[in-house]
Amino acid sequence: MAKKKARPRGRMVAQNRRARRDYTILETVEAGLQLTGTEVKSLRLGRGSIAEAYAAEKDGELWLFGAHIPAYDGAGSQFNHEPLRNRKLLMKRREIAHLLGAVQRKGMTLVPLSIYFNHRGIAKLDLALGEGRHSYDKRHAVKTRDWNRDKARLLREKG
Repeated sequence: MAKKKARPRGRMVAQNRRARRDYTILETVEAGLQLTGTEVKSLRLGRGSIAEAYAAEKDGELWLFGAHIPAYDGAGSQFNHEPLRNRKLLMKRREIAHLLGAVQRKGMTLVPLSIYFNHRGIAKLDLALGEGRHSYDKRHAVKTRDWNRDKARLLREKG
């Protein structure tokens, strides 16, 4: 599959800021999340964290592990959800097969980048296919980014 274009985002809820530093992002896809009502309400309040989260295959489906969505205060303890439960990712079978093939053949990782609400108010997960970076790769990426910024500044001043 080709690399998808950047989509206009709705309201951002949670971001994994370290993902772009620790991984070389090759491809991103949008996935739905199977959530309970109290999880959606908690996310609408802007609460949630995917800093420690990862996606993996379980029984032929993709699941999100380690995402923390805190309990919703308005619900009683009887109706609330477990904050660290595993959540199923909703994607088409062809997309799942493509991602799992890349993970198994090439040793890549499925990294969640962000959780947001799209224009229809549905919670979505931005999932990336990435390769892990070594520390020297990170330094090289920083050096390249700084040089490009300085080069653009010099060109603006001169021309």
